[in-house]
Amino acid sequence: MDGQNGSSSICSRPHGTVADGKKKKKKIPDRVTLKKEIGLLSACTIIIGNIIGSGIFISPKGVLEHSGSVGLALVVWLLGGCIAALGSLCYAELGVTIPKSGGDYSYVTEIFGGLMGFLLLWSAVLIMYPTTLAVIALTFSSYVLQPVFPNCVPPYMATRMLSATCLLLLTWVNCSSVRMATRIQDVFTVGKLMALGLIIVVGLVQICNGNYEALTPQVAFSLERTPSVGQIALAFLQASFAFSGWNFLNYVTEEVVEPRRNLPRAIYISIPLVTFVYTLTNIAYFSSMSPEELLSSNAVAVTFGEKLLGMFSVIMPISVALSTFGGINGYLFTSSRLCFSGAREGHLPSLLAMIHYKNCTPIPALLVCCAATIVILCIGETHNLINYVSFINYLSYGVTIAGLLYYRWKKPNLYRPIKVNLLVPVCYLMFWALLLGFSLYSEPVVCGVGLVIMLTGVPVYFLGVHWKEKPKCIYNFIERATYVGQRLCFVVFPQFDPIEITTPSEWTDRSSGRSSLSANS
Repeated sequence: MDGQNGSSSICSRPHGTVADGKKKKKKIPDRVTLKKEIGLLSACTIIIGNIIGSGIFISPKGVLEHSGSVGLALVVWLLGGCIAALGSLCYAELGVTIPKSGGDYSYVTEIFGGLMGFLLLWSAVLIMYPTTLAVIALTFSSYVLQPVFPNCVPPYMATRMLSATCLLLLTWVNCSSVRMATRIQDVFTVGKLMALGLIIVVGLVQICNGNYEALTPQVAFSLERTPSVGQIALAFLQASFAFSGWNFLNYVTEEVVEPRRNLPRAIYISIPLVTFVYTLTNIAYFSSMSPEELLSSNAVAVTFGEKLLGMFSVIMPISVALSTFGGINGYLFTSSRLCFSGAREGHLPSLLAMIHYKNCTPIPALLVCCAATIVILCIGETHNLINYVSFINYLSYGVTIAGLLYYRWKKPNLYRPIKVNLLVPVCYLMFWALLLGFSLYSEPVVCGVGLVIMLTGVPVYFLGVHWKEKPKCIYNFIERATYVGQRLCFVVFPQFDPIEITTPSEWTDRSSGRSSLSANS
């Protein structure tokens, strides 16, 4: 990873050219090199940059709607940060005990075996990442189009088309150049911080001017209706969406400088900071907008800007759009690396473990992530999508943290540089069980569909991974599909002895006479 921006190239670049008679031939990189270039500052940037995305700009509406009062909504935001902190402490122990990139997927595979790891990977590739990307893309299009349609909801087709265009553009960028993608991330992170900083400053000015009546305990905790436990659980799910991303540093553990020291330090710094910023942002919202105004707004930050910034209100949708644009770029980068890691372990088609022979970018994995996100864009409504992905996210977190307890019992003498108190994972799992249980009770369809889609990975695992003696026709089909994918994308396996080539058409298998990069059976 680049030490300045926390990004990473999948592999080293080709090592120049070598002479062969009169003909100069290129070399493919002989192996993947994950460089340890993420220091403490970059590690904090990865966590904070991935957490602060679209959630803080759209989740306040859902949290307030389900909690029923301003005061309870603020409590939900604070407790949401505390729960994320408990989970991150557990992930810190797992990250330094099992120092592999891949996060939840790597830990669950190591602890519970291939099937459980595959189910997490399956749900992440099919549900979590595409849905999160879809929500961020829809938020981007909503904020861009809000000034064009100030008095009504932007047309359904317009938001979907703009979201798809944004996804396709950033997929092309990530396919073309890792450096270009990381520079985009740097630039748009500035917009993200500007948006939140502006909201907080304006909100504090309002409070200093005496506009804090809605935040007084008598008003803040006044309830027009008493929310059920299930509604509170849904409020936590909405808040958890805004905090999602706190475990992303664990996906690149192998690239962190001194991970046993810097990984936990980055977590300890980042999670409290984000919780503080989120709470101040919501206080700023409530100091300037009534609950009715917030609930009726399709773009909370835009409404906030229109009410307080006057002629400068256009700054707000632009800043939020920049934030969400950068969030899409970051999630595309991370999700493609997860696909790459899963394919490298043999849990996904081998084509997804290949990279462009020149740009060293995982083009097939990026295309799969983009296509899955566009499919998700065509179904569901934003807040339903948030409930959907938050449920699956929490399910994955719980399984991973339960694995920490099982690993303590299974390997009690294993060296653990960090060993959290048992109360930390136990408290997290208790809250996790209550939250998922009441969410399942309140939204059985949303949660049930998520569970069903996750469980569809079971037959896929046994047919695609566990079953080794497949008919020859299946292997031939996989080989042919992989070959065609390679020809279309110009991709190769990164771990090879140097092979001298002049053009992609010269990639030949010395043993079979066909593509040397055909699928590994």
